[in-house]
Amino acid sequence: MFLDKSQFDLNAPAEPEHPEQTGPKRFLEIIQAEFLNLVKLNLLLLLCCLPVVTLPPALFAVHCLIRRMVLGKPVSCWQDYWGAFRSGWKRAYGAFCLTALPMGLAGYGASFYLLNVRRSLLLILPFSFCAMAFLIAALSSPYLYGLLADGRPLKAAVRPALVLGVARPLRGALGALCWYGLTALGFLALPFSGVYLVLIGFTFPFLLGSFYVRTVLGQVCGA
Repeated sequence: MFLDKSQFDLNAPAEPEHPEQTGPKRFLEIIQAEFLNLVKLNLLLLLCCLPVVTLPPALFAVHCLIRRMVLGKPVSCWQDYWGAFRSGWKRAYGAFCLTALPMGLAGYGASFYLLNVRRSLLLILPFSFCAMAFLIAALSSPYLYGLLADGRPLKAAVRPALVLGVARPLRGALGALCWYGLTALGFLALPFSGVYLVLIGFTFPFLLGSFYVRTVLGQVCGA
């Protein structure tokens, strides 16, 4: 009386399953669903970076919310952003020191030795070392912030991030190119890119870079 027998008919044709969208279609879905949140996050990031000392936790909070968007989880910009900002500031400074400092120092060292290699071919050795350190730090950074955004402590995230940066360099390279390359292009295109930088000039590259490494984090680390 109260049950529909058709619900229990084993011979009835099963409803077709709709597989989860991947690739460009899935990315466009995220953009359409989260565009306003991306704009809000970009503005929050710019405001929180005005005191330069708050740059690491501001970036960390953005990456936490971007990671939630990529995973299809609901995002409350104001509440989630300040929650991640306050709770993860220690990990944020640690991650910033483990990525920005090695990349800055190694990049400067590589350019210095490359410009002076004509004086002595032996400078190829320190150049190679600096270039390798720069690449490893750049390739590992998308994985590191993804692991931290999933709640891992800093110590527990550094080693797998380094391993993934070396073992899965293609996705790491795509993520790093989006993070650093697209952001740098935005600054190089000033003043024409001013509106873009204010609205989504940081959150869009972060979203695209995090989207590239999501499958690796999911398959390898269960993130």
